[in-house]
Amino acid sequence: MLHENTLPSPPIVIGNHSLGSLSEFIELSSFSKIILLCDEHTSEQCLPVLLHHVPALENVEILEIESGEENKTIHSCINLWEMLCKKETDRHSLLINLGGGVICDLGGFIASTYKRGISFINIPTTLLAQCDAAIGGKTGIDFANLKNSIGTFSQPLATYIFSGFIRTQSKKQLLSGYAEIIKHALIADKNLWEKIKKCTLSDLNEIEKILPASIQIKLQIIHSDPLEKNERKLLNFGHTIGHAIESLSLEWEQLSVLHGEAVAMGMICESFLSYKSGRLPHQELDEICNFIFSLYKPIEINDNHCSRLMEIMRNDKKNRNGYIYFTLLNTIGDGIVDVQVAEEMIAQALHFYSSKSALQKFP
Repeated sequence: MLHENTLPSPPIVIGNHSLGSLSEFIELSSFSKIILLCDEHTSEQCLPVLLHHVPALENVEILEIESGEENKTIHSCINLWEMLCKKETDRHSLLINLGGGVICDLGGFIASTYKRGISFINIPTTLLAQCDAAIGGKTGIDFANLKNSIGTFSQPLATYIFSGFIRTQSKKQLLSGYAEIIKHALIADKNLWEKIKKCTLSDLNEIEKILPASIQIKLQIIHSDPLEKNERKLLNFGHTIGHAIESLSLEWEQLSVLHGEAVAMGMICESFLSYKSGRLPHQELDEICNFIFSLYKPIEINDNHCSRLMEIMRNDKKNRNGYIYFTLLNTIGDGIVDVQVAEEMIAQALHFYSSKSALQKFP
């Protein structure tokens, strides 16, 4: 008898008590070795807080890498695998990922492949990781300048979300994470969209209030489709063009773009595609564009960029039979997956974004 592959739903502990729960878990555990992966920022700003709340980790072995998407590569993996081997890390060990999206993506991939898989825990320290990257069991690295082109589906034992960590972030980084919350609202929850429009980004208490609702949207989607056969593709809204922008920024040093900034651009372009394909009402297209442009500085793209973006999108993971497929919107709060879009219309979307960008006055 054949059984459909599924992933377990690990616990997600949110709030100021989360590190206390982690402390209890570590004290009761029997791992042969515990390794912690972080970058220079989380090592300085978050690790002391973690060790204060979880004294059982006082003697944890630490692996530190340089921060940044440019380090989410196979070369980093090789270095980390070698270090795990030198530390005689066995299959009964635990890897703790303390960091943002890069650490959670990379650390999950390292854990899921080392000795065919060791246990890992995510402690996301950025808004982006807390609402998206650390949840759902996707791990991955960038390869050949293509975003997340190598990876696995592998769930952590648990995810511990300590809200205090996002208070270490700059406004630019908070905005990067906020794009994923916007995405969750646009694909599945119009009421959350209305709350987001009233939310003041400078008030972190407001963000903490809407974060659980955003996480719940993603959890509901991945519970019904853990391996991205159908409904989970909703979470790709804004990411077909967004990932292409990120991949382009890995090639062109002068084009430095954070993940959420790229997704924000992608959501504008893909909202335009939703409108042009006869789905999204024009009024809602304007509403989305105006709101996103009020938060995110436009990304400058030229004709050379557009040509390269098309090349990158032809390698998108969602493509089939040489065609580019998108997740689009029927209306705000209602997404639709697997929409085939002609390259001519994608080019129109990129030019639409450029023309809209030229009209924006951003401080």
